[in-house]
Amino acid sequence: MLSALFSGGVALAAFLTMEVVAWAAHKYLMHGMGWAWHRSHHEPHEGWFEVNDLYAVAFGVVAVAGFVLLAPRWPTFYWIALGITAYGLAYFVVHDGLVHQRWPFRHRPRNRYLKRLVQAHKLHHAVDGRDHCVSFGFLYAPPVRRLKRRLTELNPAGLRGEAAE
Repeated sequence: MLSALFSGGVALAAFLTMEVVAWAAHKYLMHGMGWAWHRSHHEPHEGWFEVNDLYAVAFGVVAVAGFVLLAPRWPTFYWIALGITAYGLAYFVVHDGLVHQRWPFRHRPRNRYLKRLVQAHKLHHAVDGRDHCVSFGFLYAPPVRRLKRRLTELNPAGLRGEAAE
């Protein structure tokens, strides 16, 4: 019983830590030296896939490597890798499915938390280019009013799309 509680706690801690890791990777890697891949996510494109999807492949390879290389030698890492994988699945469902509607069906959230995630990500896309963006997290979004105020400070020339409304 105690062992299962510990294992679940490790997986949950890894899941929650991934939001911080994802925020930092999004802000400093994807909007930094990795902009060549991430740019495709901020520009119109045709088809199902965008170059930015290579990040999901790369991060997935890291998670699988954790299962294959580290978990056999360090059993606790199995639960860490499981938490990381669960975060990747949540990211796929929320970001790609709910926020960007990249699924064959459309869903408009009614839940306040999910609405805030969608609004925050739309504000993230409200400016051209990689600079002056706000809200880099995926499963946590600061209050929308705070994001709009910060966007206006960063972009006095104005915003585009739904953020300008």
